[in-house]
Order: sequence, then C-alpha cells, then structure tokens
Amino acid sequence: MVVIFIICGYEKSCLILTVILSAVTLKSFSQKYTPQVSAYIKINAPTIAITDVKLIDGTGKPAKEHQTVVFSNGKIVSVGDTKKIKVPTDAQVIEGTGKTLTPGLVMLHEHLYYTLPVDNFFNISEMPYSFPRLYLAGGATTVRTAGSIEPQTDLALKRMITEGKVIGPDMDVTAPYIEEQGYEIPALNVIKGPEDAAATVNFWADRGCTSFKMYVHATQADMVAVVREAHKRHLKVTGHIGAVTYHEAAQIGIDNLEHGFLASSDFDSLKTENEVDDSHERQSLIKLDVNSPKMKALMQFMIDKHTTLTSTLTVFEPSTGHEMVPGGGEDAITPLVKEMVQKRWQVAQNKDQAGAALFKKEQSWEKQFYDMGGLLVAGTDPTGAGRVVSGYSNHREIELLVEGGFTPEQAIKICTLNGAVYLEREKEIGTIAPGKRADLVLTDGDITTDIKNIRKTELVFKNGVGFDSQKIFESVKGRVGIN
Repeated sequence: MVVIFIICGYEKSCLILTVILSAVTLKSFSQKYTPQVSAYIKINAPTIAITDVKLIDGTGKPAKEHQTVVFSNGKIVSVGDTKKIKVPTDAQVIEGTGKTLTPGLVMLHEHLYYTLPVDNFFNISEMPYSFPRLYLAGGATTVRTAGSIEPQTDLALKRMITEGKVIGPDMDVTAPYIEEQGYEIPALNVIKGPEDAAATVNFWADRGCTSFKMYVHATQADMVAVVREAHKRHLKVTGHIGAVTYHEAAQIGIDNLEHGFLASSDFDSLKTENEVDDSHERQSLIKLDVNSPKMKALMQFMIDKHTTLTSTLTVFEPSTGHEMVPGGGEDAITPLVKEMVQKRWQVAQNKDQAGAALFKKEQSWEKQFYDMGGLLVAGTDPTGAGRVVSGYSNHREIELLVEGGFTPEQAIKICTLNGAVYLEREKEIGTIAPGKRADLVLTDGDITTDIKNIRKTELVFKNGVGFDSQKIFESVKGRVGIN
C-alpha cells in the first residue's frame, strides 16, 4: 500500500508527484528474473551505450556506419553519429566496432511445437523448453504463434516469460486452428460449421488468445463467422487456406494470409467452391508464369483490401543442395529425431526439382508483392519434415529474403517494422529510434556485406536487458524433439 501525504503549496505538491512518478517508473523497469533465467543475462544495467556500430534501424533505409545507441531503463534515449552522441558517464559501454545492430525481430508465423510423426500420420509435439529459448537466441524479441496445439501451454508460457520465469520473446498467442475435418492430424482442432467456429473464437479470446488462424478445409461461411467475431473484439485473423481462395478471403476481410502465395488455390482451373485439391493447387502454381498478370491482379486486390502476406520461406526450402536444417542447428535436435530428419532429407535429394523451381517463383512473387506496396511480414513455421528449428530458422528466413532479391535492410524491415505494423505496435517496437523499447540484436560482423553473418548473434536485448545468444543456443543442444 502507498500512503501519500498532501503538503499545501503548488510547488511542493508537484515535487512530491514527480518523486512518486519516478519511483513508479523505476519499479516498472526493474524486471525480476529467476536464477535460471538470470544465468543467461550478460548485460543488465540502468543505462547502456553501444558505440561505433553499424546500424540497420528497421525502416528499410541504408545502413549507417559509426553509430551510437544509448538506452536507459528499457527505452532508447538517443541514436546518432558516434562523434555527436554524448554517452552518459554512468553508462555501461559496449564497443560495437565490426558489429551490426538491428531491431529485435518481430516474427509472425512461429510455433511452440515441432514435427514428430506417429506411424504414417503427420504429428506435432509441444516444445515448451527449447523453442521459446531458441527464438530469443535467434534475435526474435516478439513472435506470433500462428496456430496452437496446446493453447493453455502457450498462454502460460507467455505469462511466465513476462514474469521473468522463462527465457523467451514476447508472444501474441494464436488460438487452436479453426479447421473442418480433412487432414488426419491428431493434434489439430476440428470445428463443425460456422456456429462452432464463432464459439471457438469467443472461447479462446476470453482466455487470452489474441489472434486466430483459419486452416485448409475451413469454408467461406466458417471464415465469415470467425472474421466477424474476431473483429468485434478488435482481434485479427490469418489463414493457411485452400478451400477458400485468396481472393475470396480478402473479400471476406481476413487480415493476413500465410505461406506467401504457395497456399493459394486461386489458379486451380478445376477448383469448386469450398473444396480443395492439394495436387491441383500445386500444379496450377507450377504452371503459372512468374510474371503472370493474373497473379499481379490478385496481389493488387489483396493490397486494396489491406491483406497482409506472410513469407515462410524456410519451411519450403528445397533439400537438394541445401542444408539439412536451414540456418544450421543440427546439433539442437535430439539424436533419434535427428536421424529421422536426416533420412527424409537424404531421400529427397535430387527428387525435388519441381519444388525448387516453385520455391524460386515464390521468392519472386514475394518481392513483386512488396514492390507493389503490399505489407509483407515473415515467419519460419517450424513444421514440415522437421528440418526447421526455431531460432536458427530466424536467421535463415532473413538470408532467403536477401537471396530472393531484397536488400539486407529491406529483409530486416520485413522481419521487424512490418511485423510491428501488423501487430499495431510500431510506436513501441520494430525500429531503433528514441522513445522505443530497447529490443535490439547485436551481431558480430557486417550483415550488409555478407548476410550469413546474421548467424553470429551475440547479444539480444529485450526491453534493455542483454541475453547471451550463444550461451542460450548451447543450452538447447540435443533438446529439440524432447521438450
């Protein structure tokens, strides 16, 4: 309880109010951490300055050399040329020469689960220990879980991370998938019609979920119900769809579509309403010209309807001539699971030429959408054949965007500011600017000259507290596939 004694006189009252407000502000930034979390914190001081660093600020503008960033109590205070910024005498100074500073990543297609097949059925299992850690270690300070299999676990982890009990990013938790009966996936939530879909939205919104995801076999009527109920609460809806086309979804008012254009059934000439044929859908995209006017028309319609597109290149990356685990990280996987992943990867060698060609098209289509003015965000989707491991995949998504034609600065913007804009948090996170949260990633190397340097994450600052990235990565080796 706080007792305030009122002293007569305007100036004295103001002084007391200032002291009280300062105390409240200080308390709000003195985050407490358990010993288990504190063991991975390398920098935690009231005021910190990173000096003489190469800065990519998240706006998409060219990187700047010899910059200094000062932050205090979790907020950025000043940003500018090293020769012009005055570093406070009490600041803990980090020498940034030869390093790159970017905003904390805001990744919008993430999961806290990993692929673990059951017999011949696709199956996924929650990874509550390894995945939150890996996301933060890979530079993601904010993530959206784009579909949940254990929403109660995701919501609990969100709270525990906020309370300093678990290592991980801030989380926008998506409710269980909203899907009609279709695929035989044991962990998938299945609804029966629009009323059930609407009830699902309200049930999980009441429990703290802040976004919703339509899945492949959900119908137009299901989507109308979900969008209606979510938008009543000012919450957003995304989708990995198929029975509903992208054009239909944008017309209904869906906020976001996942997997670039690789889940689009718009170009399947044999498609019937509310039905999906994965094979026809894929063949229609393989046959579609990379510069198709029909694709450009769809892009423009989505832009006009303010429909955001999520790039998830890591989960579609070809096997032939590519790493088994995109971004590295094979050692993170427990040996038995790693053996299964390796066998699937080896079997796919030199058998995925069509997929590789389509992957190149997708990279081009994402660039076209961005250049036309569409809001392109990014995520990594650690599912598929088990090759995608969180954290490492953060790095690889950025590399793949650059390989697809984006500049490093544009790729960082897609993975920072654009994600913040979608979440309507751009005034707080997403760029490096005075007044914003000190969510920052310090990388050992220049990522503008070699994007592969993005893998050399050194420190990840979340709300001004610096976590040792490599130490976290080390702590998770051999854990993915267990928990």
